[in-house]
Formats: sequence, structure tokens, C-alpha cells
Amino acid sequence: MMNWLSAWWRGGTPVVEPASGRDTARLAQLHGASFARGWGEGEFESMMSERNTLVHRFRLGRKTIGFAVSRIGADEAEILSIAIDAARRGRGLSRALLLTHLGHLAGRGVRTIFLEVEENNQPARRLYERAGFVVVGRRERYYKQPDGEQLNALLMRRDLS
Repeated sequence: MMNWLSAWWRGGTPVVEPASGRDTARLAQLHGASFARGWGEGEFESMMSERNTLVHRFRLGRKTIGFAVSRIGADEAEILSIAIDAARRGRGLSRALLLTHLGHLAGRGVRTIFLEVEENNQPARRLYERAGFVVVGRRERYYKQPDGEQLNALLMRRDLS
């Protein structure tokens, strides 16, 4: 799949790989541009130092254009965040990132994945539904917006085995 992406982008080969401490500034920038409450560099550094956290970056050529972060507990994991640069959304890149990330989680023995998604975020919901996630719960007024509005979250699950 990555070969046609490389030809299509002409900006280098797309690669999903483990993130490192050198990526924290870019990951924080991507997160801040994607969510109402962005995570800072320190939060990414802290997560990357934890043994039970898996962080991948999605690189196109030399530029990091996305990331996925999950926390693992026994044979379960929770996707904490996934983001793609706004200029590159809507082109199937988040699906490639998500599926590769899920493959790495499965390789670590994870059998069940959970995540929370804002109820009205239709692009993200479609991404997760197409990747096999199903809604298993709802959290009322879970996400607080800068203007004080509180939005509902859906709890989604996917079994890998």
C-alpha cells in the first residue's frame, strides 16, 4: 500500500515508525493543531518514557505528518490519541497509520483495543468504524471545549483476536 502513496505524494516514502524523544516538539505541535486541549512536549516526553506506552510517528520523507499513541495494560490497550497534519487529512493516511499501529499492538499481545471519540466527530468515527471498532458506551459531557461547551464521547472497542 505504501508504494502507491509514495508515488501519489512525491514527497518521499511514507513510514510509520516508533517515535523518539527528538519528536516531542513536532508531536505536540500536531496535537495542539488537532485538539481543543493540546498536549505539550513534556506530556509526550513523559508518555514515551513509560514502558506501557506505544508512540508511533507517521513520516513522509523527512517530515512527521502524524502520530498514534496507545497505553497497554495486560492484553488490552487504549488509543489515547491519533492525529494527521490538517493539510494531509481526508486522503486515507490516518487509516494507514491506525492499521499499522494496531498491528504493532497485536504484536505485543494486545487482544482488545478501546478508544474515546467525540460524538460529533464524523471523520474520526468513520475511520474507527471502517477499522472494525464498535460503539460500546457513551460518556456525557466528557470533552470540555475552550468556550465552556461540553461534548459527549463515545467509547469504542475492537477485538484483535
